Amino acid sequence: MLLDFFFPRRCLGCGQWGHYFCQECVKKIKLIERTICPVCGQAAIGGKTHPHCQTKYSLDGLTSIFVYDGLIKGAIGQLKYKFITDLAEELISLVPKSKFYSEANTLIPLPLHSRRQRWRGFNQAELLGRIMAKKFDWAVRQEVLERYRYTQPQVKLKGQERKKNIRGAFRIKSKVKMEKQFKVILFDDVWTTGSTLREAGQVLKRAGAKEVWGLTLAR
Repeated sequence: MLLDFFFPRRCLGCGQWGHYFCQECVKKIKLIERTICPVCGQAAIGGKTHPHCQTKYSLDGLTSIFVYDGLIKGAIGQLKYKFITDLAEELISLVPKSKFYSEANTLIPLPLHSRRQRWRGFNQAELLGRIMAKKFDWAVRQEVLERYRYTQPQVKLKGQERKKNIRGAFRIKSKVKMEKQFKVILFDDVWTTGSTLREAGQVLKRAGAKEVWGLTLAR
């Protein structure tokens, strides 16, 4: 590509020219091995919500791909805060074609508030989610959910502060009707405490979604 000629890619790990992720640095990337329940955070088979944790409006499970450190943490930071959007394709190409527990085949990217999206110029969850959906042959529905209340960046908060900050931030867009038996994959870039995905998932469940499975690129 012409853009690569003027702005050649360098590995985010070692600085080698050619790609954002060189073959040697990719070997250091760690996949998530210990799946957890998205409600209590304890180990769970396949990431499925424990029966004793499951409520009417809770997430039904969680899949996270990479451990959030090293090259993966750096790449997500470069995308979100340095706006290097062309690394997204290369980043998603690293995701193995593993089998997800959920039978859902519709992905909903976690929305940004319009104010923050205007500042950033894009929604990283939507950008990554669309590439992920193409890889797994899923539909994308970005018109269902909206973040209508502006909140502080979650990265600056901890624990209960995150939960309080995000409460009531999402709603179903007007005129959107949930199909019967609607099963969705709710996608975000990183799972930290899970407050944001749990809050958004609850809104989808209250609107009639039968199953909401969380999916994040990293944890």
